[in-house]
Amino acid sequence: MRVRAKRNLGQHFLRDKAVALRIAGTLTGKGYNSVLEIGPGTGVLTEFLLERDFADFRVIEIDNESAYYLRERFPSLEVLRGDFLKMDLGSGFPERIAVTGNFPYNISSQILFRVLEYRDRVVELTGMFQKEVAERVCASPGNKVYGILSVLIQAYYDTEYLFTVPEHVFSPPPKVKSGVIRLLRNNVESLGCDEALFIRVVKAAFNQRRKTLRNSLRSAFMLAAGDCSYFKMRPEQLSVSQFVELTRWVDVNRILSK
Repeated sequence: MRVRAKRNLGQHFLRDKAVALRIAGTLTGKGYNSVLEIGPGTGVLTEFLLERDFADFRVIEIDNESAYYLRERFPSLEVLRGDFLKMDLGSGFPERIAVTGNFPYNISSQILFRVLEYRDRVVELTGMFQKEVAERVCASPGNKVYGILSVLIQAYYDTEYLFTVPEHVFSPPPKVKSGVIRLLRNNVESLGCDEALFIRVVKAAFNQRRKTLRNSLRSAFMLAAGDCSYFKMRPEQLSVSQFVELTRWVDVNRILSK
């Protein structure tokens, strides 16, 4: 059976089994019994994940034809038909889980933000992203690609860039390289600030990243007179903990949010 490449979803099927084996090996298997693979396509990665013999391994596939193919190829595999971005992980997985996959480029950032929503359930994520996104997730303060995604993910996860994957191992080949990363849930249960405001502060700061924080935050919030100690800095210079301190300052000194 021939399976169509999901080009409309930014999906490029991995065809190199050596790379698939290496990705399957990125899961530590620590702290969880359940694993969910997102967008397995033709099952190149799935084959090696099954060999890991996790107590509970499932895949979720949005494409009907691919889902049918996977059920035919792996009769014992539980194939969930649906959209991960709309999936209720809380009811589907009562215990802690790991998420993995060759993630569609077009929705990879959305997948990460969805994982953040379930950060108390998803204790590990490994998988392949467009190299630019993978580097951004793992970037440190001061790096030119450090941004919104870096801060929000690193607030709750330890990140690690594992290896780069060339274009020719996919069908159809993408125009860019890919990067495989690992996220491990850290010990942070609460940031110690208004977490909704934290997200707003981070986004406001990086939406005008060429400006100092004084200019970007004063244009986003109605703030009382006076300066924060970070106001002369640019957003890419601040660590997660410094953004938490900045959020506390904004919370105390805002008069009326716009």
